[in-house]
Amino acid sequence: MNAKSIKHQMQWILLLILITCVTGCVSRTTERATFRNPLLPGDLADPAVILHEGTYYLYATGDVNGDNGTRVFTSTNLIDWTRGPVVFQPGEPHVWAPDVWRDPESGRFYLYYTVNETVGVAEASSPTGPFTLRRKFFDRAIDAHLFQDDDGKLYLYYVQFPGFQLSVQPMANPVEPMGKPTVMIHPEADWEKKAGEVTEGPWIIKRDGRYYLLYSGSGANTPDYAVGYATADHPLGPFTRGANNPIIHRSEGLFGPGHGCAIQDAEGQWWHIYHQKRTDRFEWPRFIAMDRLWFDANGELHGRATRNEEQPAPVIH
Repeated sequence: MNAKSIKHQMQWILLLILITCVTGCVSRTTERATFRNPLLPGDLADPAVILHEGTYYLYATGDVNGDNGTRVFTSTNLIDWTRGPVVFQPGEPHVWAPDVWRDPESGRFYLYYTVNETVGVAEASSPTGPFTLRRKFFDRAIDAHLFQDDDGKLYLYYVQFPGFQLSVQPMANPVEPMGKPTVMIHPEADWEKKAGEVTEGPWIIKRDGRYYLLYSGSGANTPDYAVGYATADHPLGPFTRGANNPIIHRSEGLFGPGHGCAIQDAEGQWWHIYHQKRTDRFEWPRFIAMDRLWFDANGELHGRATRNEEQPAPVIH
């Protein structure tokens, strides 16, 4: 073999090596991560998640001497979570169902809390707190969630006792109610009354001009706790229950899925971050889970709950 042939052969070998390397690199970079529920295995419930400057912040019931405060957990991929500091501790027990919202104008963070069946708001300059009390809104109430519409208007959704009435309060700003609240839904459907007459845990999704109210029904300490939704043309309603309710419910080896939030990934896929019960007993220990939500061609909302099932992870921004 002459020198020219050897040189030509070496060029082909180098080209094949380069193609192999590039193909391997592309394969590795496009391989999608997977995860399994439980997402967070500690005794946690009622999660709310926000994305701020590339980091996800999760707030939930539990983990602070039982239910005496709120701790934050952080993640960059919605899968791997780091336990952070206590961000809110009002000095009273029964601190439940936190919802954190960032005001895009002021950059301030507002935590809508339940403390001893009182709904109010606390404020901080950072998603990691500390949050300080600003004001109380309602007594005999739980599960506050703030929604900002595309026109900038604010609405506070919550549950009013007696009767587990899902209600909405227009807001003049993050800390000032405006006008009177409106009752949207109270327990009526069979699945909402299967083990206690309950409608709670409101969360709003807006899609194609429609408002989807996610909520949970039946007793939260029972395996029959489940998730449904209702739709409206306006944030104040009237809301009509989904014909396919409940969309998330117990199944073999999976108990009491409910009370969570919804967040979109980089592909626009909706993810439901919520809690499940550990067992089928009537008791409170729960863990955080995550599964997909999706809409069909008719605009109906669908979901599912999984446990110990491998599935593709969200696509991160």
